[in-house]
Amino acid sequence: MGFLEYAPAPESRGILHLKDRYGLFIDGEFVDGTGDGFTTISPADESRIADVASASDADVDAAVAAARRAHTKVWAKMSGRDRGKYLFRIARLVQERARELAVAESLDNGKPIKESRDVDVPLVAAWFFYYAGWADKLDYAGLGADPRSLGVAGQIIPWNFPLLMLAWKIAPALASGNTVVLKPAETTPLSALIFAEILQQADLPPGVVNIVTGAGATGATLVRHPDVDKLAFTGSTAVGRDIARTVAGTGTSLTLELGGKAANIVFDDAPIDQAIEGIVNGIFFNQGHVCCAGSRLLVQESIHDEVIDRLKNRLSTLRMGDPLDKNTDIGAINSAEQLERIRALSDIGEQEGAQRWSADCVIPDKGFWFAPTVFTGVETSHRIAREEVFGPVLSVLTFRTPAEAIAKANNTPYGLSAGIWSDKGSRILAVADKLRAGVVWANTFNRFDPASPFGGYKESGYGREGGRHGLTAYLRPAGVAERAKPAVAAKPAVAQRAKRVETTSTKEATR
Repeated sequence: MGFLEYAPAPESRGILHLKDRYGLFIDGEFVDGTGDGFTTISPADESRIADVASASDADVDAAVAAARRAHTKVWAKMSGRDRGKYLFRIARLVQERARELAVAESLDNGKPIKESRDVDVPLVAAWFFYYAGWADKLDYAGLGADPRSLGVAGQIIPWNFPLLMLAWKIAPALASGNTVVLKPAETTPLSALIFAEILQQADLPPGVVNIVTGAGATGATLVRHPDVDKLAFTGSTAVGRDIARTVAGTGTSLTLELGGKAANIVFDDAPIDQAIEGIVNGIFFNQGHVCCAGSRLLVQESIHDEVIDRLKNRLSTLRMGDPLDKNTDIGAINSAEQLERIRALSDIGEQEGAQRWSADCVIPDKGFWFAPTVFTGVETSHRIAREEVFGPVLSVLTFRTPAEAIAKANNTPYGLSAGIWSDKGSRILAVADKLRAGVVWANTFNRFDPASPFGGYKESGYGREGGRHGLTAYLRPAGVAERAKPAVAAKPAVAQRAKRVETTSTKEATR
């Protein structure tokens, strides 16, 4: 009978009331930036969405100064109960404008609308609801009675989950009494700017959250700013390493959530149908633009052929196309630069001897697209098994024993996440205990909850976001004095490297 054909079911762009140009959000108001502006485009068809201001060094100074005033005069002095009311209000407004936010996210990012609508935006609201509940309970965060906020938090987020990463960072920072200067990725500023409108609707005191848009130079200025007390960065390992060098010795607190090359381990007693869905969700969700994506599939030898056959059949049913179509499973790659990286690493995979298979997809004429791809016959030495592709590309390796699976899973410089598929709870617990990964899923993958901490080991960064642990990154125990921070510029060589602080490398060109 063949597969069912789905009629187009596009979400309307008419729900968006976009401005032709967006300024910076500083001290509660939209202002014109003094730097050169840029244009944000839709990766699905390369059409213009809006012009966006670019923040200069002076603009970043103004944003940090506004955040400092708000922290000193208003936000840090406000009771946790009252801060929580603002977070509750923001969460409710996110829910009220959920459809608009989902359309904006898919339009600017390229991800399918059903993911923006059913995953991203609901999680954004959940994060603000969760931390709103924490705002008056900081005495129970594990830092003793009456912990204090750090001050001004500089936050840099990537393009793969623009609105969700914004919530991951802003919600705990505000709940714990900090103020924020946030820089979204250059390719996906739209949802952050609409979120600024929500802050105005919520009557958030001016300066508590400031949003500065721009490219790498804007991020580098924020990283080097002497009046920033806390930095939180999600992005590539290379950029995260440069940020760590830049702030070393300055007294600035730092959280890094960086790259990943997660192992998704399938044992011979796994529920195969469930595992196939988990494999697809693990690597092809959001076009593989996920820092914790299960990009290395480790399959026990005895079931390898069955798993691959079923996986190929399942991938052949995925629908690629317009991100705003509710039937779309695979959307557009976020940028031409990222598409080129995916193509280059995939070509290298073939050159190194792995067997390449791609789903039969009709690639649109315009925009940035890449069909879901599976490599079999992959060796642990292959670059596609070692490097973060950050796209819809799966590398398949085999193992015979649990010990071999553990050894191959840990054979990576990253340590962000992993998955285990087995009917035996004892096996899951035994293997999970030996995996060097910050998050280990059992018989599922890519599931998130605001009460669960998320973060990595090794080159995947340090610190945790989410849960009680996410609060402690923005607090210091009572009685612990704030560390003096020397107001000196970074060394020239380091400052030059820090200019790459923008979501433009493996993950951006995190995660």
